[in-house]
Amino acid sequence: MKWLVLLGLVAFSECIVKIPLTRVKIMRKTRSEKHMLNNFLKEHAYRLNLTSSPGSNITTHPLRNIKDMLYVGNITIGTPPQEFQVVFDTGSSDLWVPSVFCTSRTCFSHVLFRHLESSTFRPNNKTFIVEDSSGSMKGVVARDTVRIGDLVITDQEFGLSMAQSGFEGMPFDGVLGLNYPNLSFTGGIPIFDNLKNQGAISEPVFAFYLSNKPEGSVVMFGGVDKSYYQGALHWVPLIQAGNWRVHMDRISMNRRVISCSGGCEALVDTGTSLIQGPRRLVNNILRLIGTIPRGSKHYVSCFAVNTLPSIIFTINGFNYPLPAQAYTIKDSSGNCYTSFKENTASTSTETWILGDVFLRQYFSVYDRGNDRIGLAQAV
Repeated sequence: MKWLVLLGLVAFSECIVKIPLTRVKIMRKTRSEKHMLNNFLKEHAYRLNLTSSPGSNITTHPLRNIKDMLYVGNITIGTPPQEFQVVFDTGSSDLWVPSVFCTSRTCFSHVLFRHLESSTFRPNNKTFIVEDSSGSMKGVVARDTVRIGDLVITDQEFGLSMAQSGFEGMPFDGVLGLNYPNLSFTGGIPIFDNLKNQGAISEPVFAFYLSNKPEGSVVMFGGVDKSYYQGALHWVPLIQAGNWRVHMDRISMNRRVISCSGGCEALVDTGTSLIQGPRRLVNNILRLIGTIPRGSKHYVSCFAVNTLPSIIFTINGFNYPLPAQAYTIKDSSGNCYTSFKENTASTSTETWILGDVFLRQYFSVYDRGNDRIGLAQAV
């Protein structure tokens, strides 16, 4: 899921700000399921009321659960605030939401930004076009006040989509990118850079805890809450500053190297649900697991899941096992399929994308001050 995102200045705070994330499923294209989801959203309206324990410096939002494979949280844009549900994405660097002027059918099922209702809105002469594996979009860049929990960003650039395709059935309105500024499509300063540059956070780090359960997931800014992981954080240097990409030593199963035999690259991406890799190597893993292809998915017997071996990702000399219970997913019919998928993007080197399937097992910290990623066993 590669998109864009932009934001800006912020109110000062010395606390760790934790934003709850909701695990949701991508809507099936059936009228009955869409009707059920709409009813659920009405009955479980998300509130932006802040909660905190007495004496605690950690601020959190209440959670709403829709269930399944994607993690979303809420922000507001404008004055008075207009609320949007977004993906917090380490694979992109911009913020975008759909505009009230969006003419695409996909926009009609989402919250649209109404610029005339915001007293702090300012237009911008810039436009943008994005095309990637998830879809395409074109729109304009604007400025307004953005709120993420207690953090208030004023006069912040962000994208307003005017036309988009490929996002049908997605249970979120937009994307908030947390990657480096050199990957911004709009050329502006990403929100985390503004938080860091203006001193709004005490440390230039953010972290993700993606729960296996429908609720409890958070993204936190400005520090790390150690209650979300056990053991020590293992730090992995980035291949180079500018992208959350690290060197991976190998991928093995049953003490046998099955991929990345000479070392490879891995993108740590909260905006990708599955684990993606080169077609030939993914097919080899699926063959070793003993999957049966059915459509675009590869199934295994749910009874056999407990007997399947762990797949071990070795990064910077440390092993990160992924048990079969983590790399298999049960669909709505009660059948089990694997979470490995071909990466369609062409790269000059062997590249894997470690998405939410991996990150549910391992708490992840993104350290912009030292250009590194920390990983630890999630609780």
